[in-house]
Amino acid sequence: MDFYYLPGSAPCRSVIMAAKAVGVELNKKLLNLQAGEQLKPEFVKINPQHTIPTLVDNGFALWESRAILVYLVEKYGKTDSLYPKCPKKRALINQRLYFDMGTLYQSFANYYYPQLFAKAPADPELFKKIETAFDFLNTFLEGQTYVAGDSLTVADIAILATVSTFDVAKFDISKYENVSKWYENAKKVTPGWDENWAGCLEFKKFFD
Repeated sequence: MDFYYLPGSAPCRSVIMAAKAVGVELNKKLLNLQAGEQLKPEFVKINPQHTIPTLVDNGFALWESRAILVYLVEKYGKTDSLYPKCPKKRALINQRLYFDMGTLYQSFANYYYPQLFAKAPADPELFKKIETAFDFLNTFLEGQTYVAGDSLTVADIAILATVSTFDVAKFDISKYENVSKWYENAKKVTPGWDENWAGCLEFKKFFD
């Protein structure tokens, strides 16, 4: 299946880890956003929103990374452990995925992207929102090894991609004890971590 991506992108890296976890090979196609390749007619035809990551599986096109994570597990997972069929377990995973999308990753984008791509000054109020998001995550992880339930799920994979991006941005994760413990374990147990970290180091160049 074709996978349009950039290695530095956290949402793209989450899909790479999920694909590794379910044993699916991705035909990776680099898309140079700075050169405007996402606006080429042939790509807009695949994804009218012209965003990455975008997956094309035998003619079926899907974008939004968290939707792709769920699709990969539902279609290709040998078990349902990464996205269990139990409605309550699934609801908790969904909540964490939406938390990542709307709160945690969003706080990264709101604070860092204007500085990196528009040379804007740092906004201390936006930094406080990052700290609030990490406080929430730290609370979710009280007494827990994983972010949703008692085993690795797509929620861990999505949030690992995000937290590792904060790591290379030099955000001090160590202040959040539960998050730090979870992060160290997630690095060890998540398939595809090495490729995720290589992508993080690619993204780190924007900070150097």
